[in-house]
Amino acid sequence: MTERIKYNSTRGRENWLRVNSMDENKREEIRELGTAAPSQIQVLTIIGQIEGHQVLGEENKTTKYEHVLPLLAAVEESPDVKGLLILLNTVGGDIEAGLAIAELIAGMAKPTASLVLGGGHSIGVPLAVAARRSFIAPSASMTIHPVRMNGTVIGVSQTYEYFARTQERIVRFVTANSHIGRERFLDYMLRTGELANDVGSIIDGQEAVACGLMDSLGGLSDALGWLHEQQGG
Repeated sequence: MTERIKYNSTRGRENWLRVNSMDENKREEIRELGTAAPSQIQVLTIIGQIEGHQVLGEENKTTKYEHVLPLLAAVEESPDVKGLLILLNTVGGDIEAGLAIAELIAGMAKPTASLVLGGGHSIGVPLAVAARRSFIAPSASMTIHPVRMNGTVIGVSQTYEYFARTQERIVRFVTANSHIGRERFLDYMLRTGELANDVGSIIDGQEAVACGLMDSLGGLSDALGWLHEQQGG
């Protein structure tokens, strides 16, 4: 990164403004992943659909897991980063990719906080609870539903068993990383009559906290405040 020094005079005083001249790779990293300025808190945005092994169309907003995984490893390794803030507004996506990201977050030694804004749907639920402290905006919502699959489905018992095993992985992860009980979570997941064309539930921020799925109602200052508290500053 190169730097330019620009002179500016305001109210008779001389101010030196340091203007960072970033290369295109750095600008792309900021657009894709978050943090735009040097900080002890790394910000990671997880938006749109979680993209897995298949590339989604250009019309889709996606979070690419192959970008996120090395970033998480770098955050854990960097002595300059003291905490991680995950901003979530996702409609879900690839289960394997989402669980991979969630497992890395859950396994970090550094303080991690998640903040659900807008929505943390489907595989976004494990991502939200993976952080050490989870926050959700009062106006945000979370959709909990059974495992789905796009494309051709073979109508044999083994397919059902595969769905059941995959769903069990999600249930175990969520209940292990939050305060919601297994039966309560399954009740939300398998509820009928709430979604027009599906099985499952949509819960708002207040209910997500009341049932133990999320830790706290809050916003940006709450999440950042908790992270700074963990640093002792």
